[in-house]
Amino acid sequence: MRHALRLAVVAAILPAGAASSATLIHAGRLIDGVADAPRQRVTVVVDGGRIRAVEEGFTTPGAGDELVDLSAATVLPGFMDMHVHLTSEHSRTSELDSLKKGESDRAFDSVVYAERTLLAGFTTVRNLGDQWNTSIALKRAIDAGKVKGPRIFTAGRSIGTRGGHADATNSFGPFLSSDDPRLDTVCNGPDSCREAVRQRYKDGADSIKITATGGVLSIAKSGSAPQFTDAELEAVIATAHDYGMTVAAHAHGAEGIKRAVRNGIDSIEHGTFLDDEGIRLMKEKGTHYVPTISAGRWVYDQAQDPSYFPAIVRPKALAVGPQIQQTFGKAWKAGVRIMFGTDCGVCAHGDNGKEFGYMVEAGMPVMDAVKSATIVPARYLGIDDRLGSVEAGKVADIVAVPGNPLDDVHVFERVSFVMKDGVIYKR
Repeated sequence: MRHALRLAVVAAILPAGAASSATLIHAGRLIDGVADAPRQRVTVVVDGGRIRAVEEGFTTPGAGDELVDLSAATVLPGFMDMHVHLTSEHSRTSELDSLKKGESDRAFDSVVYAERTLLAGFTTVRNLGDQWNTSIALKRAIDAGKVKGPRIFTAGRSIGTRGGHADATNSFGPFLSSDDPRLDTVCNGPDSCREAVRQRYKDGADSIKITATGGVLSIAKSGSAPQFTDAELEAVIATAHDYGMTVAAHAHGAEGIKRAVRNGIDSIEHGTFLDDEGIRLMKEKGTHYVPTISAGRWVYDQAQDPSYFPAIVRPKALAVGPQIQQTFGKAWKAGVRIMFGTDCGVCAHGDNGKEFGYMVEAGMPVMDAVKSATIVPARYLGIDDRLGSVEAGKVADIVAVPGNPLDDVHVFERVSFVMKDGVIYKR
């Protein structure tokens, strides 16, 4: 009866002679991204790229309808990874690749990594840093249907200070310097930092990414020292907010984190050595935290091989790697707002789902981990009116995993169905 009524309503609004067809997904279990408990035996009706209805029970498909049988699976909203780098993937040759690979090489690499990310169930990502603004071009290509990949919100090129984590010329001799403005990631002083934000707005970035402290993989000694003054932070953040853009801060060290939070940063990435005062400030300001435990685990694992990283990087990887997960657990229990993020591009693209397991291992319930990758980032991005949950009227970004993630969180690493904008990319 429900199906007959739905067809009657659709028929009434279609022009004469038009055919109606829909995709009916039989979900054995539905975790919709907003509720605190799953629903059993549900039919999700997709029509025209949107979710038209979420019905109790398994509805019988009508003539012309397509049935997707996921009655033995768990259906969820498409996942969102709020920290990726789709234009590269770290390896033993990464330092040399930065010299040998050009703009076109990175562009072709990014197509491979984008599709791999989509097929892992991540239909929306935030790209936080690249070279040549390749991620902006990739975003346009995906939006135009030229290549397969997730919906991208990108910061374009990161912004850092001279010699800081985002300075791509660290350790290079002067003969390797380039005058190409698309490789310039450095700002020094408030005026320079304002200009950097305006340039990224002009380039077509959606948001801003700064490196508020040192980092692990940059060829520089400190992985945690603060690298922006208060005046520079205020200039970046205020200018970005004037343009309606959020600002993400790569930050490991406690002082750099607190400076960024006091000046109004929107999200802290990594947050390795976040202390009690920093936690208090983040809660007070409503700052989001993107822990990227996957990257911490990955760099720590590679650092067990003394020959993998340059000598200046290895001690940082050994110190930072195991700490991120502990800091995340402490921040979560204290009530800091958490968003899912992996830093894939450091770790391998397509392995994004491992982050769920790391979050649960540190004390976060599975349902909250799901929300951190669905409705929470959707609200942060201002797209929760159309994405972030499986509800009638929203865009049909839907994924499925075998079995029950409440029993085994690692099923998130084995996504078996992917739909984005109503198009099926993986069965």
